[in-house]
Amino acid sequence: MSEVAIAVNHLNKIYRLYDKPIDRLKESLGLSRKKRYKEHYALRDVSFTVSRGETVGIIGTNGSGKSTILKIITGVLNPSGGEVQVNGRISALLELGAGFNMEYSGIENIYLNGTMIGFSREEIDRKMDDILKFADIGDFVYQPVKTYSSGMFVRLAFAVAINIEPEILIVDEALSVGDVFFQAKCYRKFEEFKKQGKTILFVSHDLGSISKYCDRVVLLNKGEKMAEGKPKEMVNLYKKVLVGLEDAEDASKDENPLESVPTDGKWDRPFETNPNVLEYGNGRANIIDFIIMDQKGIPANSIEKGTGFSIKMKVKFQETIQEPIFAYSIKNLQGTEITGTNTLFEKADISPKEKGQVCEITFTQEMNLQGGEYLLSLGCTGYVNGEFEVFHRLYDVCGITVISSKNTVGFYDMNSKITVS
Repeated sequence: MSEVAIAVNHLNKIYRLYDKPIDRLKESLGLSRKKRYKEHYALRDVSFTVSRGETVGIIGTNGSGKSTILKIITGVLNPSGGEVQVNGRISALLELGAGFNMEYSGIENIYLNGTMIGFSREEIDRKMDDILKFADIGDFVYQPVKTYSSGMFVRLAFAVAINIEPEILIVDEALSVGDVFFQAKCYRKFEEFKKQGKTILFVSHDLGSISKYCDRVVLLNKGEKMAEGKPKEMVNLYKKVLVGLEDAEDASKDENPLESVPTDGKWDRPFETNPNVLEYGNGRANIIDFIIMDQKGIPANSIEKGTGFSIKMKVKFQETIQEPIFAYSIKNLQGTEITGTNTLFEKADISPKEKGQVCEITFTQEMNLQGGEYLLSLGCTGYVNGEFEVFHRLYDVCGITVISSKNTVGFYDMNSKITVS
């Protein structure tokens, strides 16, 4: 038996883009010899292999060709050039709803999917209890799937995909729909698959999961394979791609990369801010900009556990303030405040700020939170005539993802060293 589960060789996928629908019609009818389309390469000369028992992740920005390559591997799309070789039975969980008949009940769709993969009704019957137990959607399994919520749908789809004993499991971002408990159940199943020596090909924007579960990562950019290697290296390179610094050299260890950030212009954030941020204050000062940077000074809200990072903000003063206080806090998704500090706690020497002055504040620290998702809040407060006032607060202004290959108990990692004698 071949040790290679999936071999992708010089794969191309070209789409023809027409300016007008009539141009497509003319060409299909042979009414024009003129080329009326532009070629768009969704994939260009992509090659890689996946060995048996490997868990390989594919990462890249939107439009980089991640989903396209999975569809070609699973036979949903035909390539424009190159070839794919698959050695083993594939079970694929692609976009939500693929392979399901919306009018059928959950039970009927289980038989439909099992039959399409090549199982007899008797074989599906033997697996039915495991599928229903894993999906855990109760009596809804007897209702048409068109009545399901997205969470129920992905539960059933993943339960079918994971319990038909595939040799190769292909998952495209589907787990992001399920709740955190279901995701945990799925990842435990991933671990079981790995121990059984099965192969997983995994596409995700969740860099924490990529780092934790993948043995190797392929980075795609604009339809081309940019690099492949260890998860940590590829995640770092991906973060550079997000901010357009993929060709930049690493900053010198003797230089502070934060010094190159402009203080008069707006920082270019490669991550989204919360459109529903809770904002309030009396307006004596305003937070006009902020950024999060990793230890190399690259703007990013995905921080590797155990590395340094910085939170920077710019504050413009509308009035002269004698004793300003600058602060940040980090909470979990349930709203529990996990950590934070301010210039008063840190005994920072803050001079009075004049009206019209713009002040840049940098908090630098090491990330020791457990891997997962968190929310960042920023604040500028202070004392006016001896009275505490809130000038400007931004609650849950953006998310922070902590990337970790090892999580311990609780919110923090104490970085314990163990000896046994």
